[in-house]
Amino acid sequence: MEEEKLVYFPEIKDVQVAADTIKNVSAVTPLQASLRYSNDYQSNILLKREDLQQVRSYKIRGAYNKISSLTPEESKNGVVCASAGNHAQGFAFACNHLKIQGVVYMPSVTPMQKVEQTKMFGGDYITVVLEGDTFDDAYHLAINACEKQHKTFIHPFDDKKVIEGQATIGLEILDQAQEPIDYVFVAVGGGGLAAGLSAVFNALSPDTKIIGVEPEGAPSMLTSIRNDKNTELDYIEKFIDGAAVKRVGDLTFPICKQYLHDMITVPEGKVCQTILDLYNKDAIVVEPAGALSISALDFYAEKIKGKNVVCVVSGSNNDITRTPEIKERALLYANLKHYFIIKFPQRAGALREFVVDILGPNDDITYFQYAKKTNRENGSAVVGIQLKSTSDLDPLITKMKQRNFFGDYLNDKPDLFQFLV
Repeated sequence: MEEEKLVYFPEIKDVQVAADTIKNVSAVTPLQASLRYSNDYQSNILLKREDLQQVRSYKIRGAYNKISSLTPEESKNGVVCASAGNHAQGFAFACNHLKIQGVVYMPSVTPMQKVEQTKMFGGDYITVVLEGDTFDDAYHLAINACEKQHKTFIHPFDDKKVIEGQATIGLEILDQAQEPIDYVFVAVGGGGLAAGLSAVFNALSPDTKIIGVEPEGAPSMLTSIRNDKNTELDYIEKFIDGAAVKRVGDLTFPICKQYLHDMITVPEGKVCQTILDLYNKDAIVVEPAGALSISALDFYAEKIKGKNVVCVVSGSNNDITRTPEIKERALLYANLKHYFIIKFPQRAGALREFVVDILGPNDDITYFQYAKKTNRENGSAVVGIQLKSTSDLDPLITKMKQRNFFGDYLNDKPDLFQFLV
């Protein structure tokens, strides 16, 4: 019982104070109806467009609320944060606006677009340090710097003031919605947004089901809930950088465990297809974490029919240089991109035979890496083929084998795939 008293749950009065604190810097973002998704899922799908914040994500809410709460002495000593990008931009904006010196530790793999945006929002009040491979690496470096320099650490998610700041999204959604909301889908990284949002709905709209959504390759909250304790993952897939953490917050975990109605994961390739669809069909630019909530709709298609559904579009800080990888992952997930080791006979016309007699009329070679071996009979190549339809795969493999071109199929061999492709 004693341990239960230590668990923090946000209170509506504190969230309302946060809303008043941030009202001059955080936009009241639109709750926008999506005709396309509503038609696709036979539901009323609404998008909470946090990608339209000035810093292009919801992170301004929590960062500003926290930094505004510092004492004069803490403000004078300066602040530090660790971030994969979005928290850094909200932090930088807050530092500049409040005239407080801040240092941002970011993983070295952070897209440069996010680094440059952070510097732009922070101006003369921000220093950026790129260190480590993951958020967790940057986090430990930032904590060490705080201890040595007596600065205040501004956590991206595991802080009461940050959680209360993110929770203001919940107040806005309930104020903007014209009908009772049946479902809210929200991305989960460290859990700050999901914790704050779910606490607000639990208090003000308890019949609304809050569904947390994580990347399949970084299921830290789902794993923790299943284990009934906050569990650090040994390895995570870093592609959805805005929602890829090895360990969720010690404050956010019990809140999410208590208030989330379900916690699901979505494959990274599915998220990539959502990014492309939003751009091509709706002219909406989102980052991978920003597409998580919408990507989850397929997995809830039957349950949400005829319901009022909100998807929180958490951010739009996408780096255009990632587009080829996004397209590739989407095609792999859709089972339309396939990689093979092809054995080419060492004779004239072998490549032409492969293209004319084996490839289908709609098949397209998108990758070709040839290495001539000492074997006199065969030379091998790694070949990537894009199909028009998933039904074209089996006939393609059959023809390869009949004509002795087939060497190996690489899509289901991740270690070999990474090494060769």
